[in-house]
Amino acid sequence: MPAPIRIGICSWADKTLVDSGKFYPPEVAKKPKERLQFYGSQFDLVEVDSSFYAMPSEDNAAQWTQLTPDSFVFDVKAYGLFTGHGVNPKTIPPDIREGLPADLREKRNVYAKDLDPDVMDEMYRRFESALLPMDSAGKLGVILFQFPPWFMPKHDNREVLRGLREKLPQYQIAVEFRNGRWMGDYDRDRTLGVLRDAGLNYVSVDEPQGFPSSVPPVAAVTGKIGVVRFHGRNAATWTKKTETAAERFNYDYSEKELKEWLPRIEQIAEQAGEVHLLMNNCYEDKAVNDARQIGQLLSELKPDRDFSPPQGRLPL
Repeated sequence: MPAPIRIGICSWADKTLVDSGKFYPPEVAKKPKERLQFYGSQFDLVEVDSSFYAMPSEDNAAQWTQLTPDSFVFDVKAYGLFTGHGVNPKTIPPDIREGLPADLREKRNVYAKDLDPDVMDEMYRRFESALLPMDSAGKLGVILFQFPPWFMPKHDNREVLRGLREKLPQYQIAVEFRNGRWMGDYDRDRTLGVLRDAGLNYVSVDEPQGFPSSVPPVAAVTGKIGVVRFHGRNAATWTKKTETAAERFNYDYSEKELKEWLPRIEQIAEQAGEVHLLMNNCYEDKAVNDARQIGQLLSELKPDRDFSPPQGRLPL
């Protein structure tokens, strides 16, 4: 039986979405609690992106859990320090930051390689602990590890992938690449094999093609959850430094482009226990419109399909 399909967007609080006035009713747009409650009445899945830029807090996780329906699920982006990105030292918990050498505290960006392994272990422990309210309520989906373009397919990086589950052993982990070589003809089978053997969920993507960072739109399942993230196809901004992240993903999918994914989504649904479709073209209301549109297209394709996901989290 095909897996249930959840549909949502990346970041319900994106500034351009809120300011556009095209999705949230005026009376809730500027009220964080009411805004999330409204979002939860429209979709059953969302991705938390703020956790990429700063460590999540247990208070926020608990509050978000209480504000959403029982069947709602949060996918959570891993803190940038965990995926090889640089982070502002100010985003590191104060008590840990104060224990770092003075020169690191003054840097613009700090990387995992700069820190003692014990410090990184403690960061993972706190990240895991912060999400326990979601997990306990059955509302935690996947932890998304989005690796940067310089994370290339080589032995050391494959070992990083193999070690991810031991970092957050009780959570589902999903992996997205931003270097096309991982899913090129030479490395594709090996990459999927590593993820499968490690119990990690591959993230299929739709994004601009023709760049070194471009990952082909391969539909693949390597774990319990099939994840697809739609970044839009704005080639003009894909590698450009823009003032805001939303500008990079300013793209409106056509019906034809979304229909290209319907057989791929069905393929994923045949192999996974659950499917997460996330629109990351978060500029104004484009992501919510396309999330609704792909949901409608799937309903028309399979009128008898139940789009009401089961409550609770899939077992590891």
